[in-house]
Amino acid sequence: MSAHACRSVKGTPAEDEHRSIKVIKDGPYLVNGSIPLSVVKIIFDDEGTAREYHVGRRFPPKATYSLCRCGESGNKPFCDGAHVRTGFKGKETGQGSFDDGAEMIEGPNLILYDNRDLCVAARFCHRAGGIWALTQDSDDPEARKIAKQIVAACPSGRLVICDKRTGKTIEPRFRPSIQLIEDRGVKDSGPIWVRGGIPIISSKGKEYEVRNRVTLCRCGRSGNMPFCDGNHLRE
Repeated sequence: MSAHACRSVKGTPAEDEHRSIKVIKDGPYLVNGSIPLSVVKIIFDDEGTAREYHVGRRFPPKATYSLCRCGESGNKPFCDGAHVRTGFKGKETGQGSFDDGAEMIEGPNLILYDNRDLCVAARFCHRAGGIWALTQDSDDPEARKIAKQIVAACPSGRLVICDKRTGKTIEPRFRPSIQLIEDRGVKDSGPIWVRGGIPIISSKGKEYEVRNRVTLCRCGRSGNMPFCDGNHLRE
């Protein structure tokens, strides 16, 4: 089987056709379909490498709600109309598919696809020498195990890994949900982590590529709107 045969990276659309996230022009994200919303905090080790997530607050369920996109709401994570008061311009420049910018790294048992344009600097990928070295050493069971853990924790889906023998993408089975990532020492915190194949609709009605893992900007400074590009870490 060729290396390219396992390049199946698209997520499965959520079963409930009413679930969606609509990007409002120069405004918030309108979430439909009673999608669960919670907060997760990144836990780091002593060397500053991200190791796991800790689930925090779970918000009461709502059929529809609006999440702040400009970063100025006084009622975060929800929109309070601050985008109007501040004249926020949320021009959408994110386009194309994961495949368009993905580099392939082939190891003995795993194939890694890495699209650096999607990096949100969650810092899981540097564990145990880094995902790239672990892929190259994937004939070792422990390296293979850690590589899979790292990729599963990558919120933006920058990293996608495949089993070289079966040609299948190795992905966690996320239920449709939204998690707000909290990052230590970051004023505007982390991105909105959209999980489980929830369709994201642009302000012009275009549906972005449906994926199992994707991150949306919530600081208002991304150069890849509506997706996060790590600008929340750059003061």
